[in-house]
Amino acid sequence: MPVPLQTSALQESLTPRLELIEERLRDAVAQSDRLADATSRHLVDAGGKRLRPMLVLLASQLGEGARPEVLDAAVVCELTHLATLYHDDVMDSAPTRRGAPSAHEVWGNSVAILTGDLLFARASVVVAGLGPEAVRLQAATFERLCLGQLHETVGPAEGDDPVEHYIQVLADKTGSLVAMSARFGAMFAGCAPSLVKQVTEYGELAGVAFQLADDVLDIRSDTEVSGKTPGTDLREGVDTMPTLLLRRRVEAGVSDEVSKEEHAADVLLLADIDGDLSSDEVLASVVDRLRAHPVVDETAALAHDWAARSKAAIDGLPEGEVKDALIAFADALVARAA
Repeated sequence: MPVPLQTSALQESLTPRLELIEERLRDAVAQSDRLADATSRHLVDAGGKRLRPMLVLLASQLGEGARPEVLDAAVVCELTHLATLYHDDVMDSAPTRRGAPSAHEVWGNSVAILTGDLLFARASVVVAGLGPEAVRLQAATFERLCLGQLHETVGPAEGDDPVEHYIQVLADKTGSLVAMSARFGAMFAGCAPSLVKQVTEYGELAGVAFQLADDVLDIRSDTEVSGKTPGTDLREGVDTMPTLLLRRRVEAGVSDEVSKEEHAADVLLLADIDGDLSSDEVLASVVDRLRAHPVVDETAALAHDWAARSKAAIDGLPEGEVKDALIAFADALVARAA
């Protein structure tokens, strides 16, 4: 996903700062221990979209964006994100990340988990320099990240709506850190509390949109495009939005919208999803069938709906290139789910 800088002036202002953040990231993950240094650099060296640092910088342009605290805040957000990736890949048994072997594939689960912990520690060191409020906000976000992962792992409680439960998981696992990125950018640029609140809401909603788009990408893209193996969540038995919508559709049965033949095909597809997907051939077959299913289009539509809600949250911001860039940022998060 290209960084959505809308004007040459904005690009000229932010590009050098993004490059500086990249340097600071590499400095922040450097370790004196040779093994820890190699594992900590693994995902930084693999690259990435750097969406969260970009959002910190964009939100900071609504105030005094050149403040040095803004750069530290961007580093905190990306370090926190990178730490979660080490843990997520272990829990999901994901073989690749950003086109490279996942850390646990190279060094094993224990080393990958400990590396994630090391990055959380480094993020804590940086955020401590930003003051008590920043520490409190990062801790609250970290708590939501953990709760989101926990609730995804155990699933909805009896009587809970699975789709609503999943949306809350996405808000906690993804939306919370995107919201913190927007909040830090505006907060450390000296913006008014009302404006900080607006961009925080924008970030939370945009984060949910991004993850819904990722659900589509997990089914419809190939490894060269996404840097991840399609169907990883299916193989691990994790219900993402397309699977949840398929379950809802099967439970609803035959209707004016779903014929008897379509219902029978849905039941068979769901049975295969719930079956043994350890074979690459079987998984590929299920992914191919799911790619062509309407529930993936429905998930893409949901992603665009949440992006529209995020843009509506900043309706009251001053018109100009920064607001335009934030709107383009939300659009870019879901463009890949088209």
